[in-house]
Amino acid sequence: MTQREKDPAVDGEASGKIQKAEHTDGEHKREHKRRKIKSFVLRQGRLTKAQQHALDNYWQDYGVDYAEEVIDFNLLFGNDNEVFIEIGFGNGESLLEQAKAQPDYNFLGIEVHGPGVGHLIHHAHAEGLHNIRVMRHDAVDVLNNQIADNSVRQVQLFFPDPWHKKRHHKRRIIKPEFIQLIRQKLKTGGTFHMATDWENYAEQMLEQMDEAEGFSNTAGTGQYSATKGFRCETKFERRGLKLGHGVWDLIYQKS
Repeated sequence: MTQREKDPAVDGEASGKIQKAEHTDGEHKREHKRRKIKSFVLRQGRLTKAQQHALDNYWQDYGVDYAEEVIDFNLLFGNDNEVFIEIGFGNGESLLEQAKAQPDYNFLGIEVHGPGVGHLIHHAHAEGLHNIRVMRHDAVDVLNNQIADNSVRQVQLFFPDPWHKKRHHKRRIIKPEFIQLIRQKLKTGGTFHMATDWENYAEQMLEQMDEAEGFSNTAGTGQYSATKGFRCETKFERRGLKLGHGVWDLIYQKS
């Protein structure tokens, strides 16, 4: 057979492989479009010895494993005190201070980054706190699958990633569907407290929350809160304030 001649069987097999590859590539592209846009990038920072020790030894006391079943807060905390949930607590400094200052409330912190989770558990154990629990998972999954409707006193979202580049704004966690998910989990009269040090994000939060069904702005429409509410100041925030950076708090109540 000359170089120019073609074997029909081989040619047909090659054509089939090309079609299959094109089909697979198309499936991958459609699957990529179906994936949820995450509001965070999972960075695997290094754990200190204290953080690793806390995760290894105290997770059974403070950690809550993700599972697609609703959490019984009374069983989890051993009491019927009202529950605050903080989404993306960072290193847990503010949440730890809040739990110490308010022993008659229960606190569930949700964070994806291991060092922050280990840091909070380490200090919660050192302080002997019993009103705080921690989850290491995507908060949207937790809210959808593990938190009962009308069960939470307050949801806290302090200094979420601002995704400051315009092309990344779609990654910001505050969007209409997320707002309504929060509303679904709050008790009537419960509050959604947000804080940011990024003015453009504060403006977006204010606009979307003022338009959201089922919420009222505790400071009045179009206004930022003049108080931090239950939020505790962190070293990072104090440093920013000294440099002249602004911080905007927004507190909305479920009607």
